[in-house]
Amino acid sequence: MKYFILNLFFFVCTLSFGQWGPPGGGGGGRNGGGGMDRQRPTAQTPQVNFDGDAPKGNSKISGIILNAEGTEPVMFANIALYNKATKKPVDGAMADEKGSFSIKKIAPGDYYLQVTFIGYETKVIENIKIEKSKDNLLGVIKISTQTKDLNEVVVTGQSALIEEKVDRLVYNAEKDLTTKGGDASDVLKNVPMLSVDLEGNVSLRGNSNLRVLINNKPSTIVASSIADALKMIPADLIKTVEVITSPSAKYDAEGSGGIINIITKKSSLEGLNLNLDTGVGLRGSNLGLNGNFRKNKLGISLGGFGRGIYNPASVVSEQTLKAADLKTIQSQKGNHLGMFGRYNVGFDYEISKTQSLSGGVAFGTRAFSRKLLLNSESFKAGVPTTQLIRDVDSRDNSNNIDMNLDYLKTFKPGQEWSISTQYSTNFLVNNFNADSLNAGNEILNRQKNINNSTNVEITLQTDYVHPFRNKTQLEVGAKNVIRKVNSDFEYQVAGPNAKFANDARNPMGYLLYDQNIMAAYGSFLFATKNKVNFKLGLRYEYTDIGGEDQKSDIIIPAYSNLVPSINISKSIKTNTYKFAYNRRIQRPGLQQLNPNINLANPLNISYGNPLLNPELTDNFEISLGKSIQKSYLSLSVFARQSDNAITRISSPSTTRKDAIETTFENIGLEQSLGTNIFGNVFFNSKWTLNGGVDIFYKYLEGRQINLQKVSEQVSNSGYVVSGRISTNFKLRNNWAFQAQGGMHGRQITLQGYQGGMGRYSVGIRKDIGKKYSFGLAADNFASIMQMRNYTNSPTLVQKSTNYMYNSNVKVTFSYKIGNMKFVEKKSKKVKNDDIKEGGGTDN
Repeated sequence: MKYFILNLFFFVCTLSFGQWGPPGGGGGGRNGGGGMDRQRPTAQTPQVNFDGDAPKGNSKISGIILNAEGTEPVMFANIALYNKATKKPVDGAMADEKGSFSIKKIAPGDYYLQVTFIGYETKVIENIKIEKSKDNLLGVIKISTQTKDLNEVVVTGQSALIEEKVDRLVYNAEKDLTTKGGDASDVLKNVPMLSVDLEGNVSLRGNSNLRVLINNKPSTIVASSIADALKMIPADLIKTVEVITSPSAKYDAEGSGGIINIITKKSSLEGLNLNLDTGVGLRGSNLGLNGNFRKNKLGISLGGFGRGIYNPASVVSEQTLKAADLKTIQSQKGNHLGMFGRYNVGFDYEISKTQSLSGGVAFGTRAFSRKLLLNSESFKAGVPTTQLIRDVDSRDNSNNIDMNLDYLKTFKPGQEWSISTQYSTNFLVNNFNADSLNAGNEILNRQKNINNSTNVEITLQTDYVHPFRNKTQLEVGAKNVIRKVNSDFEYQVAGPNAKFANDARNPMGYLLYDQNIMAAYGSFLFATKNKVNFKLGLRYEYTDIGGEDQKSDIIIPAYSNLVPSINISKSIKTNTYKFAYNRRIQRPGLQQLNPNINLANPLNISYGNPLLNPELTDNFEISLGKSIQKSYLSLSVFARQSDNAITRISSPSTTRKDAIETTFENIGLEQSLGTNIFGNVFFNSKWTLNGGVDIFYKYLEGRQINLQKVSEQVSNSGYVVSGRISTNFKLRNNWAFQAQGGMHGRQITLQGYQGGMGRYSVGIRKDIGKKYSFGLAADNFASIMQMRNYTNSPTLVQKSTNYMYNSNVKVTFSYKIGNMKFVEKKSKKVKNDDIKEGGGTDN
């Protein structure tokens, strides 16, 4: 069974490649199907029949295609070169993902150029004179979006809610009405292939071992907890979410499940503007204010966003320790209160036409508190023994600072060199105060835990991109990441009226943890004569780890890894076939390493493990994208295998007779085989429908202690099903409506499962001119969310049900002032794609 899943997948791969058909198929004119990383258009672009008798020469013409504002490249636009005298097309090309194109072997003469792409107006460049043996640079060519009547259906150049690209899926969050007034976790709930649980923990195709970037950059707050970081980012600030299932060698090797890149609305404007976004709801409110200034070569941005939440919650649990025949029933009731904010100042300066400098400082803050009343009763062989009433007030606060400075040098279109630097630090406070009460609510004793941590990260990297002929490209780079973790903790106890003193039962301690990662990579892009596109890469990473805690030095040998990546694509008519393979590394994160013992709930104790080793994961994927008239369908089959998988393990406490301890361990083997199906249906210009489903089989294998206190091998497996559906309507008089729903499937763990949940929301918005808009949205308004968890091992059984009272109605408002115009902005950002997030499940 151990390798059954991967063997089966390799068999499927063999069958799938056998169905690719003859090489060289596909349309798109002379260059149909060519080009690296080709995006599958949502509709077919016009086909051009080139003049096969046109004379050849040794001249060249090149340029860059941008949108009308000059802010984004028009990827995969079609370029045709016409003979001015005969009016016949003599050659053509397709723009790459940066909008760049070139046409070679052109004979001297007079020509004109035509640029076309679906959703854009045709652009014609007249009077192009080609001389012998000369490179002709046309520079930037801007094309405008179009609106035209086609069989009484209005087609606009707006981007769809979801776009499928060759190496990633792009979710245009700014078009999602239901998330207005929410945060980033609300946005990610609607993104295909992603699942978000009640606490905001994210998984991709059932795997929570992933990396989240913000504007292509890491943040130490994300390294500490993805769930908490997402609460800091208002939904109204997010422009797009990119889901990268098969990262190339250019990305860090971290994140076995893939990469999520959250792109926020950036300052790339000329002039001065000010935006106000606010929302008020039953369970949360937000306020955002940002300004942008740009004059000539200098751009400056300022922003501030804050969000407050209020959520009542309750948990009912039951646990049994088999050896002691001890059963405990516990209820928790209380409130979750949170204040989250993120503030930033940034600049970019154009040193020259080929050089730019950019930088910024971002400050994030989190103040999260949980007030809970725990009521527990224990039974020995069915007879009541003890009762515990505990009033707990826990604090989870942090302050995060990210600073970056980046330099970019462009030699010619597609050829560039960059140096990127970043300094990040995160100060965390995880404290709680707890009072034990009797039946009359009188204080029996008091306890508090003080845990202060610092996470520092310094990054230096350089990248170089060099294009060759025939859309071939080489990428090389090097990177150094230095991390330092420092965590101090202590426990104090006191009687009802006494002063606090150190707890002898739980002595104070600390963790010092250093990590130094040095990496280099190379990536090569090319296409064969029969239009099969290859993107091959190899990355080398060397990791040196050292540290100590209150007990001893932490000895983890240095290790090195070669991380290959392969991406292959082939377009045949309206179909795009892709195959991808990569290896990923998952290093433990701060929460998984921190040895501080969390005794807020003395029946469920948790702590980190500083001796964790990294896990290695092999990922395989085969996918098909197909355009069917105005609709798009994507089908993928994927498999992954992780060795040294990091997961949560629960066992009876060795120091408290009625408690369960949970920590992180390298369990051994984890395998998944599944499929993802996604569809986007365009009924007309006013109504769209999209949705998807994820189905996969998961197998875990590891070791745990049995009743005889002997380690034995155990396994668990099962199917996981998740899905989502969303529909959008454009109404009259600038009204818009959206409804969506989804299901987060039950997740399989080594010792049981974590229950699934459903969700739904509706929203409506009214735009008043170009400056004002207001909206109304409602989430889960007809029910209470429930999530059931189950753990079963040779030594214990644990069941729990979480009740989340998060029905919400919210009103949103936005106002924009200023007279701005868009300009192109150049930047190169640090991308640290490592550190395993420790706040969620291990699925």
